Amino acid sequence: MANSTHLLLWTDGPTPYTDAIAAAGLSDRVTVATISRKDQPSAAQLSRTEAMLAWGAPPGLLPGMPKLRWAQALTAGVEGWLALPDLPSNLTLTCARGTHRESMPENILGALFYLTKPYAACVEDQKHSKWVRRVATPLTGQTLGILGLDAVGQDVARLASALGMRVIGTKRNPAPIEGVALVMPPERIDTVLAQADFVVLLLPATPRTENLINAERLYQMKPTAWLLNFGRGALIDDADLIAAAGAKRIAGAILDVFRQEPLPTTHPFWTSEGIIVLPHIGGGHPKRDAVVAQLFVDNLGRFLDGKPLREVVDRAAGY
Repeated sequence: MANSTHLLLWTDGPTPYTDAIAAAGLSDRVTVATISRKDQPSAAQLSRTEAMLAWGAPPGLLPGMPKLRWAQALTAGVEGWLALPDLPSNLTLTCARGTHRESMPENILGALFYLTKPYAACVEDQKHSKWVRRVATPLTGQTLGILGLDAVGQDVARLASALGMRVIGTKRNPAPIEGVALVMPPERIDTVLAQADFVVLLLPATPRTENLINAERLYQMKPTAWLLNFGRGALIDDADLIAAAGAKRIAGAILDVFRQEPLPTTHPFWTSEGIIVLPHIGGGHPKRDAVVAQLFVDNLGRFLDGKPLREVVDRAAGY
């Protein structure tokens, strides 16, 4: 197709993206190539591609794409991209920030219910035909601390406040948020940890946030408080968390993200007292590709028209 932009969709199941391109009326403006995640672009694709949708790229690949001007990451976290030693300085990188809003707030709420309602214990009682009187702990009146009050964090705050919880948290640019009693800058993390009955981590992985939750900060939490990590695995010092949960310095932790995924079978998280392992279920849902596709085609139209893109990664900030 003459004068069309060469676009590479480097993902398994590209249909939601090609359908979105067609629905947006952009098909006649792009030449689309698709490859699965396990494959590598051909020499022709490397030489022609001007825009790309991908989960990531191995070192050495991007410098071999001389026409590539924009890459859309399929994830909100982009630490893998930013860790590339040869990430071209002139490449515009956009992420899938905000596309987890359909499911992650509900999954975080589900974790809170799991910790305070005895349904799991009742199911175990039923297996043994045992009638055991159990009492649910109310969420109403308890304090939820959210580290990372961006789109997902604000949705969690809205749902939690509707349940009668007091919500406090941190945001890089603090400003009043509906349903949040206290919005503080990151420097006030210690205040959140000291007051919260449940602490939810929704921060990106950056050099500043690596091992943010360490022994010192775990000591600042209430001994009855739970830590819920739905952000990135590198936010937590694994050994310090295992020690704190084992010594009952905190009630425990629900972890949905890890430094290495799948979590190795030999990792002590699997068997550590007080730690619940989830297989990264927080942001996924059956139609997530369709949601990401809407962001992608919006950006594709902007790219083709020379307009500013949405969700551009700030390389200095790390997200």
